[in-house]
Amino acid sequence: MKFMKRRGLRMFAVAAFLPGIAIGALAQSNKTASPQGAVAVSAKDAAITTQLTQKVRDFLANVPKGDKKVFDDFFADDVIYTRAVGVTVDKAAILANIDVRATTEPQATFDAEDFTVHAYGDTAVVNFRLVMHKVNTEQVYFRNTGTFLKRNGKWQVVAWQATQAPPPPPDAGTKP
Repeated sequence: MKFMKRRGLRMFAVAAFLPGIAIGALAQSNKTASPQGAVAVSAKDAAITTQLTQKVRDFLANVPKGDKKVFDDFFADDVIYTRAVGVTVDKAAILANIDVRATTEPQATFDAEDFTVHAYGDTAVVNFRLVMHKVNTEQVYFRNTGTFLKRNGKWQVVAWQATQAPPPPPDAGTKP
């Protein structure tokens, strides 16, 4: 009985101090807790999210032009890219296929929506829905996940995975 009282008191002390420890850890990590208990991103991570979301949108807007400089700037020299059909290619293959894509889908345009970005200092993982608009008004959807690395002050993709996906449900809405 005496043991149970001491054990119960220890459990109460741990339960009482645990929220304080968590708040201290959040303060040290420069992040804040939201009302639901989720961790909100820091100002630096929010800036990275904005920067990389815009970088992806700018890249996709320029893809139809077939400018190798755009692809060269977006993808790092050591990129590993897994296409939607499961084939893995390097940067040389990406650059070599720009003209092939321009021939097979000359008028296609691309949009991105439903972004999620996780920043880890000079590395970030970006996931989004890519929408390919074909000439005949058909839309093809992909889920893309890219790992960006900031080297010499410049964000570039070092890993990319594209997966063909079904259209989003009509009531899904889109995240910017």
